[in-house]
Amino acid sequence: MRVSALFFLSAVLVFTPSFAVAQSARVTLTPAIVYAGAPELIRVHAPGARTVDGEWLGRKIAFFEKDGEWFALAGVDVEAPVGSSTLHVTVKIAGGSEDLSRSVLILQAHYRTGTLTVAPKFVEPPPEELVRIKAESEFKEKVFSNSADRPLWEGDFHAPVAAEATDSFGTRRMFNGKLASVHKGADFRAGVGTPVHAGNSGVVVIARQLYFEGNCVVIDHGLGLYTLYMHFSRIDMKEGQRVRTGDLLGLSGATGRVTGPHLHWAVRWQNAYLDPIKLLKMDLNEIP
Repeated sequence: MRVSALFFLSAVLVFTPSFAVAQSARVTLTPAIVYAGAPELIRVHAPGARTVDGEWLGRKIAFFEKDGEWFALAGVDVEAPVGSSTLHVTVKIAGGSEDLSRSVLILQAHYRTGTLTVAPKFVEPPPEELVRIKAESEFKEKVFSNSADRPLWEGDFHAPVAAEATDSFGTRRMFNGKLASVHKGADFRAGVGTPVHAGNSGVVVIARQLYFEGNCVVIDHGLGLYTLYMHFSRIDMKEGQRVRTGDLLGLSGATGRVTGPHLHWAVRWQNAYLDPIKLLKMDLNEIP
């Protein structure tokens, strides 16, 4: 029993008779150990396939093809349930389709609780601001529902500022004594005026002031993947502008709901928020 348990934990896979070993070898996840809040590179070995479709935890996975291999940059939301999950993968081939679905174990990541004090208007917005907040929420949801139908990112992601990142991702945040939310990004210790750069290539889809985010820039990297940059003192980009890795987006600041100057950087995939620091550690240059 002990040997079986060790094998189970090292593989991080739960097999049933319907999931053949040959199938699991054709669908791989990197990193192999999957945590809530972690980005994952999914690779499907399916040379000659016409299309590859996927779904995981209620979210559609859009694959793209490179030299006979199919890839998707996806992940598990920071608030996703832990335990066994099913990664659905269907390969469309001439004359039919092939099911390569497999089970994946999601492990609990351990996040802390933090307490912050902000202006009362950011905890209980005044009535005159509620209309604005509602309109901004609808605007953001519209933006996030229209991602490019192809990958716009290239190679590894890079930190947006030359500054230290805190371990704030996933923190349960108490604002003025009230539990407000789970922190869904990484905070970088960046003073006012620190240059902020694009973490990868894509299209700027938001470049404006928002109530909670302050001066905010959002880049669409395609196939439902976005990076969000918040609290700028100055924005140097326009909506619709194409950017490449390292392009200057603006200067950091302390606008919106903040306790002081810093850069909040978030990664969003299909409405799931992923740990940006883990994304920085992924080797995406391995894609042909």
